[in-house]
Amino acid sequence: MTEPTISQLQPMPDDWRRALAVVAHPDDLEYGCSAAIAAWTDGGREVAYVLASRGEAGIDTLEPAKCGPLREQEQRASAAVVGVSTVEFLDHRDGVIEYGTALRRDIAAAIRRHRPELVITLNHRDTWGGVAWNTPDHVAVGRATLDAAGDAGNRWIFPELVEQGLEPWNGVRWVAVAGSASPTHAVDATPGLERAVRSLLEHRAYIEALTDEDPETYARGFLTGVAERTAERFGGTPAVAFELFSR
Repeated sequence: MTEPTISQLQPMPDDWRRALAVVAHPDDLEYGCSAAIAAWTDGGREVAYVLASRGEAGIDTLEPAKCGPLREQEQRASAAVVGVSTVEFLDHRDGVIEYGTALRRDIAAAIRRHRPELVITLNHRDTWGGVAWNTPDHVAVGRATLDAAGDAGNRWIFPELVEQGLEPWNGVRWVAVAGSASPTHAVDATPGLERAVRSLLEHRAYIEALTDEDPETYARGFLTGVAERTAERFGGTPAVAFELFSR
C-alpha cells in the first residue's frame, strides 16, 4: 500500500503592507507565529497587536491584579523583539472571554483603526487536531476575529463605530489562522527564528510558572520543533504555518 501524499503548503501572499494580529492572551503569538512577524517587519511591513485580555488568570501562583500588569509588560517587550511597537488590550476577562457582539464590535473597531490588509489570529476550532482540546478563549477570539473582518467593512453593523469616527474598512483581503490543524500556507521561519525564541523568552514569568525546564531550552525546543515539523510540507524549509481565508 502506498503512503498518502501530504499536500504541500503554499507561500503566504506578500503583496500587502499592514497586518493586525488579534489573539486572546499574552504569549499566544509567541507560541504561534512570531518568526513570521519578524520576517515581515524586517521587510518594512507594519504589524500591530491587539489582545482581548491581559492574561491575568494565566499564572496560578499570582493573583490577577498583579499578574495582569506583569503579563502586559512581558507582552510589550516580547513584541518589540520582533519589530512590533503597537500593542493594545481590549480588557475582556481572561479565561471567560465570550464570543458575541461585544467582542466582535471591539475587534471590528480595532480593524477600522488599523486598516490592515492581512488579519492574523489563532486557532478558532475546538481542538488543536485530534483530541488536544482548545481553550474557550482561543475559540471565541479566533471566531470573532474571522467575523469582525467582515463586520469592519459594513457601516450598518455597529453603526455606533461610525459615530466614534471609525469609518468602515473593507480592505481586509485575508485572515491567517495560526495553530490550525488544517494549514494551507506557510512563511520561512529561518530569518526570524532566533528572534522568535528571544520573543517567547520575554514571557519569563509565565514560562517559569509553566515548566521546570530551563526557559531558553524550553522556548528553543518548542519553536524549533514546530518549524521543523512544518518543513515536511514546505519543501524542507523550517516554517510557520497558517490556514489562510480569503475575503
